[in-house]
Amino acid sequence: MGTHLPSTEFDGTAVDDQREADAEAVMGEPPAQMVQLLGPDGKLGFDPVFTQYAEKVTPEVLRGLYADMAAIRRFDVEATALQRQGQLALWVPLTGQEAAQIGSGRASRPQDYIFPTYREHGVAYTRNVDLAELLRQFRGVSNGGWNPKDTNFHLYTLVLAAQTLHAVGYAMGIQRDQKLSAAQGSGEEAAVIAYFGDGASSEGDVHESMVFASSYNAPVVFFCQNNHWAISVPTNVQTRVPLSNRAKGYGFPGIRVDGNDVMAVHAVTEWALEHARQGKGPVLIEAFTYRVGAHTTADDPTKYRQSAEEDAWRAKDPLARVEKYLRAEGLADDAFFAKVKADGDELAAYVRRTTHDLETPDIRSAFANTYAEAHPLVAEELAWFEEYTAGFEGGDLPAGSSGQPAAKAGH
Repeated sequence: MGTHLPSTEFDGTAVDDQREADAEAVMGEPPAQMVQLLGPDGKLGFDPVFTQYAEKVTPEVLRGLYADMAAIRRFDVEATALQRQGQLALWVPLTGQEAAQIGSGRASRPQDYIFPTYREHGVAYTRNVDLAELLRQFRGVSNGGWNPKDTNFHLYTLVLAAQTLHAVGYAMGIQRDQKLSAAQGSGEEAAVIAYFGDGASSEGDVHESMVFASSYNAPVVFFCQNNHWAISVPTNVQTRVPLSNRAKGYGFPGIRVDGNDVMAVHAVTEWALEHARQGKGPVLIEAFTYRVGAHTTADDPTKYRQSAEEDAWRAKDPLARVEKYLRAEGLADDAFFAKVKADGDELAAYVRRTTHDLETPDIRSAFANTYAEAHPLVAEELAWFEEYTAGFEGGDLPAGSSGQPAAKAGH
């Protein structure tokens, strides 16, 4: 008897749409449809609502979206290699989810604030976060790696779904700020995006954040990347109907979009952010995509899913469909794609070089950054630490030390 592996049953949308239709029939409502503009065959379709948004994507912008996806995929390959070579403690791959991240990230405006999980490297790229700096956390030399104030892109959140609550609280804050700015005749409308995965959707934090967002009409877009596998649990265990349907229970719109279609993701996210900025409340976007690789470099997906499923999703590759469209429409030639590849290699070389040069920061900086202003207890602990390190030759900690002083008696 062979080993039975769980299946998502999402080889496309047919099986899932049927389950959705059956569920909706019980509730007496029509089934929800997935928004798709650019199909796996590279042909452009039509949507009565979102085509008008896609039409604003010029050939130049579309080439930029393709270049972004190619760059972040190349970065992902390089980061994985760095981890395998011992330069990173861990890496969280994103291959397969480039369209969901680049499309949504490029649809945001500079004044919008973004709360990621730990896989949104593509979104970080669209927000001008230095990708080499992003690796600091995965190398273990920083608790973050970048200043969120510089890009309005928050630090990665490793605690599952916690960022959804943070996002709603921040959205409620800017909502009040904007009311004050409007009364004064100044300011620029902004919204918040909260990213999370299908696995995190089962966390209570997501439910609580959506309750608050709905109750206070907060300007937040919940962006769920349904990549089908919460480490080793398939989506059909997380939910019996599309995750976008959950928005109905909270009283705000839910949209399911082909997460491998960068044009559709861009259009849907632009619409959702406009909706939020205009004071119409939250929106839930479910980007229907797939995690082609492992959950992290510590994971082995062959233990819980079948290679045939992965092959089926590779045929829906987000980069391949854009390349087909650009070539078919005469919007890009071999020279363009060669330059994109060269730019990706240059980015990878920069990331590799910079990562190798990353050094562990002086632990004294932890004392300096504990509070915004000097604190007597921290000053006392720093003085003790200085006394402790002075006991070693040269006043430095011994080789191999973590830099953490032993607990002080009475503290």
